[in-house]
Parts: sequence; structure tokens; C-alpha cells
Amino acid sequence: MGKTTGFKEFNRVVEPYRPSKERLLDFKEIYTDHAEEDLARQASRCMDCGVPFCLSDEGCPVYNLIPEWNDLVYEDKWEEAFERLMKTNNFPEVTGRVCPAVCEGACVLGITETPVAIKNLECAIADKGFENNWLKPSIPESRTNKKIAIVGSGPAGLSAAQQLNSVGHTVTVFERADRIGGLMMYGIPNMKLDKSIIDLRVKQMTKEGIKFETKQDIGSKKGKSINSLLKENEIVLLTTGSTKPRDLNIPNREGSGIHFAMNFLTKNTKSLLDSNLSDSNFINAKGKHVIVIGGGDTGTDCIGTSLRHECSSLVNFEIMSQPPIERAENNPWPLFPRVYKIDYGHEESNVKFGKDPRVYSISGKEFIRDTKGNLTGIKTIEVDSKFKEIHGTEKVWQADLILIAMGFLGPESYTVGSTQIDLDERSNYKAEHNIHKTSHDKIFAAGDCRRGQSLVVWAINEGRAAAREIDLELMGSTQLD
Repeated sequence: MGKTTGFKEFNRVVEPYRPSKERLLDFKEIYTDHAEEDLARQASRCMDCGVPFCLSDEGCPVYNLIPEWNDLVYEDKWEEAFERLMKTNNFPEVTGRVCPAVCEGACVLGITETPVAIKNLECAIADKGFENNWLKPSIPESRTNKKIAIVGSGPAGLSAAQQLNSVGHTVTVFERADRIGGLMMYGIPNMKLDKSIIDLRVKQMTKEGIKFETKQDIGSKKGKSINSLLKENEIVLLTTGSTKPRDLNIPNREGSGIHFAMNFLTKNTKSLLDSNLSDSNFINAKGKHVIVIGGGDTGTDCIGTSLRHECSSLVNFEIMSQPPIERAENNPWPLFPRVYKIDYGHEESNVKFGKDPRVYSISGKEFIRDTKGNLTGIKTIEVDSKFKEIHGTEKVWQADLILIAMGFLGPESYTVGSTQIDLDERSNYKAEHNIHKTSHDKIFAAGDCRRGQSLVVWAINEGRAAAREIDLELMGSTQLD
């Protein structure tokens, strides 16, 4: 390592976000510019562990070579660091922005001190690679004449496409939306992930020979059938994501004013890209009393988006109890720390309204509507640690816009139509991890449609693993990692 005592000399310092009052005025990225000198000091905190748990099964799902590129950053060898980062991660410019940094939770330094700022370093390396044109199309020298169709252009689909193309297979990616990127394009707001980043990747992949077809809703009345893809290709890979939203089926659910979070976020981003929100083709929270039900990343993104619309008030319901400030005894290192955190949306809400928007240990009982059917609020009840209702804690909250961000229940089944594919107990496509073949000989599955709702970095892991197994299936051997 370049500086073996760095972890003793420097404290953890993460790159700050733009000031809340400033960033609430736009949908530009919340991040500040990278400071190379500061990042070099942070890289020097990597302590040359005997066993680097950051790239273990409890750390990075794509096994990023974190100690190596930390050392290279410290030595001011940014291009080499970029090459090492790209070796294991197809889209570090994405994970460096939106990943919850499970690697930092497993950092050995984190046992006694604050962990290395790995996420900041990953993002900076990726961005520097883009800025300096180190990201070059990798065009295979020859083609195998094997055709593969990938349904879905999220992180699993795109990582699989890139890997399969790299060994000479002919890959076509089908996407039902009007833009490529899936979750990365429409599921994650622009202030967390600027869409020009995705566009640059798509351009690179197009130059590499990957074909993209948008507005192709496979299995729908207007789209191709899965059987037609099977006739035209040796293999079909399903990477459609987990897109069936979990609903809150309580009285007065039907009617205006209640929307699924992903519909809210997708419409906003599409309108932003199409017209800078001037077309009004989005669900506008301006002047609304907003309640977001669900405390995950999607819920936080709904908070951030509603605040930028200039909502009148905002509350975030979470059925779970408030996490502890420090690790609980049943959550030891190197497991991902389940502790109280303040994300960008919570910070912005505090600045706007003077308090954290989250209300814990609460469950919806009934949506409230007036005589004309307009949404006016929701009745709730408090719950204990086992989600049992606590009698006498009912409360009515004012709301004229409620966003449901309670997660997802699996893929939408119409994609495969009448084609027989076994499902697991959670209605995902049944296929063993690191094998990825479904019960149909020519159909593989990867990402959230196989494992259930998860992280972008896990989707990349699955896409790469599926690509390796597909290559092995077609060629009898594989050079893919």
C-alpha cells in the first residue's frame, strides 16, 4: 500500500452534497465536484487488510478490487484505477452514485473506526474516466453467430448484454419504455443519477455492436411474443425487474389522489427529459399535502421529488420501528449496518419544514375521502415491534396526494405469456443463482425478476453471472468472469 499509516492519520471525510436550499430548486445532481487531494487522503485510509472483507460475500456483490484502486488513487494513478474498477463493474458511474455502499459496512477499518469512503472514491474514478475519454468501445474481433435476446434494459440486462457481446455473441436488448436504462433511467430520479450518464453508456454499447429496440413490450398485445424471440434467437434472457408494486388494500383505496411510487417517479423523469416538466405530463405535488408510505430508497426519492415540486407538507410513514444509532447486537460487523441514517430527502425535508418527515411504527387503516370522492387524508394506527396494532392510537392525517412505496412483488407475468416457466414461492422466475437457467431450456433469468427486489449492484452481479452461464451453454466453455 502507498501509505500504510493513512488510517491512523486521517479521519473519514465524505464529499458533501450541494446545499439543500440550492438543490431543492432543480433536478440537477445533488453531488459536489470531486476534490482529488481529499480523495487521495481518503484512499490512503485503506489499511492493507490481510483479508479485505469489502470484497467478500458480505461486501461488494461484484467483488470490486477496492484495495487495489484505493492504492492507485493515493499514488495518483487514476487511469490505472479506472481500468481496475472497470474489470469487475460494468457501471461504476451508477453504483458510485446510488449504491448504499455495502462494501463500507464490511470495511475492516469499520470495526474500530469509521470505514473508508469507498463509494466516493468509486464515483470519482468512474467520473474521471468519463471526463478523460478513458471509456472506449470494446469491439469483439469476431462473431460467434449466436443470437441472444435480452428482455429488459435495466442494470442486469445491460451488464449481461455487454458481457455477452464482448465474447462475440449477437445481442439485442428489448425495452418497453421509450428510452434505454430501465430502473436507472426512469426509476431513479435525475438528482441522484443524471440521465446523460446512461445515454453515454448506451452510445458506447451501440458502438460495440449491441442492438437496442425501445417501445418493445414483449408479451403485450402490441409487442413480440416470447415464442417469437425463442424462434429468432438461441437464448432469451429475462431481466424485466420486479415491477408489480405491493398495494395497500384498505378501505377507500379506489379513486384519485393515490399513486404507486414508481408511476410518480417515472412520469416525473420522462416529463423532465421530454420538456423540462413544461408538458405537465406528470403527477404534480405542488401545493399538495403529501404522504409517502414506505421508508426505503424509493420512498426517499418520492420525498425529494415532491419537495422539488413545492409540496405544502410532507410526511413519510414507516411500519418498521426506528433503527438504532449504532449497530445492534444481532447486526454485527461485517453485516450491512441497519442503523438510523439521514438520506438526502430527509435532510431536504428538515430544511424545508423543520423536521424529519419520518413517522415510525405506523400502519394505514383507511383512506379518507369527501362526499365527492376526493382524497382528504388517511387514518392510521400505531403498531408494536411485531406489527400488532396498538389499541387507542388511531389518528387521521391530512393528505391530498399519497404515494405508495411499499416495494414490489415480482415480475409481470404477461411477458412470458403461455410459455411454461416455473416460479418460486415469491412469484419470481425460478432459476438458481450463478446458473440462471429457468425450467425452459432456452430461457434464462437474472436480476430482480429472479432474486426479487434488490440493489443495482446485485443486478449487475446477476447480469454478469447469467452472461457467463449463457456463454458456457452456447460454446461449451467460457472466458467470462
